[in-house]
Amino acid sequence: MNLRRDVFQAIADPTRRAILLLLTAAPSLTAGAIAANFDTARPTVSKHLQILTECELLQSQPNGREMYYQLNPKKMKEIDDFIEPFRQMWDDRFNKLEAIMKQRGKKKHD
Repeated sequence: MNLRRDVFQAIADPTRRAILLLLTAAPSLTAGAIAANFDTARPTVSKHLQILTECELLQSQPNGREMYYQLNPKKMKEIDDFIEPFRQMWDDRFNKLEAIMKQRGKKKHD
């Protein structure tokens, strides 16, 4: 499949991020069940599902007349891999801040 968009374009939209969060709480949902959580028209939600599926952030599987959507953990890992250096940077900064605060607190008590 030739992807038109990348995962970061897909998650740039707040509705698509909300859909991803919704699917963290449920293993799989139909398009109707997902659309019921939003105040937008079902075709709009379907378009968001299409984009998320094209970017492989969601996997869809037919079951009878319904299409069920679930997260694709492998593709979500790409996002996590990108964010990890930033998470590490913030952890380092907070650790340094904590050390400074402890040192200042220690000086106050001396």
